Amino acid sequence: MSKLSKYWIITLLSTLTVCSYPVYMGFRVIYDMFCFGSVPKENFPKYVIPYTPIAVCVIVAVAIMPFIFKILSRFQSLAVTVFALAIFFVTELLLESQILVDSGATETQLQNWQMLSCYKPPELFETRKWTAVDVLIGDYNPAFKLHFYLISVILIMAIINVIYGFAKIIKTGDKTRLKSNIIQAVCVILFLGLCILACFTAFFRDGELTVSPISAFLMCLFFVVMGVTAGLYAGSFLLERGKIALVIPPIIAFVITLLMYIGEMILLSGNLYILGEGFLFKPIGKIVLSAFDIMIILLSTGITVYLGCILNRRKKVKT
Repeated sequence: MSKLSKYWIITLLSTLTVCSYPVYMGFRVIYDMFCFGSVPKENFPKYVIPYTPIAVCVIVAVAIMPFIFKILSRFQSLAVTVFALAIFFVTELLLESQILVDSGATETQLQNWQMLSCYKPPELFETRKWTAVDVLIGDYNPAFKLHFYLISVILIMAIINVIYGFAKIIKTGDKTRLKSNIIQAVCVILFLGLCILACFTAFFRDGELTVSPISAFLMCLFFVVMGVTAGLYAGSFLLERGKIALVIPPIIAFVITLLMYIGEMILLSGNLYILGEGFLFKPIGKIVLSAFDIMIILLSTGITVYLGCILNRRKKVKT
């Protein structure tokens, strides 16, 4: 058996292991729908969307990638990514529209329940004292899915790109992009780990706009890692292409991190989570962002610049 064949087998088995729980969540809600016509809120697994569709499309992508390698000589990664994203959006939209959650008093579509779950733990709906800035139960705003889809698309593309990158290195024996792929892999693993942590803890948010220090730290880390992951993904296609390789990735990191803040603002009815006390954490004038939020966006951009300089540093030729 060749090294590439072993790589595909190990990768597929690893993917199935990592994705087992999100897939289980999907089967669980579908089972409840068939048995009861809706999913009782006590049986509802947090963040079944978007993580079940992500898991399904990544498993399929890894399974078909060896065949794409044989069929196509060019644009292999692009073909797999487009196919995977199509599977993601089909699965996501089906779950959103077809699964109903029984909240006790009424049944609501999964997408509506997920919006509220993202804002605060479902078990606190009845005991939480709602204020004027709270997201109202039943007042569904589809724009909240901006950050859901953004996270999902970046995670899917980055995972596929890393898996494809190592396969390409094994197949060709060319290790010039090995450092880039390893750094990307580290970012993707960290980003995926933070997504899994958020799935189980929602970063310990309790529905209040002012969050705890640990919650603030994890949210900031998530935003920075997401921006860097997106920037490095773009940079992987621009290695050693001059100034453009140093300019485009930081811009991507900046835009993605900013979009995450916009998605959070949509979810919170025009507000942002308050990450601490003092003037650094207060909105600047009429904009929602605080000085600290802007620092987080710039940190994501700066780390991407630094990594881009390392990856595009030309080796000096000895004379």
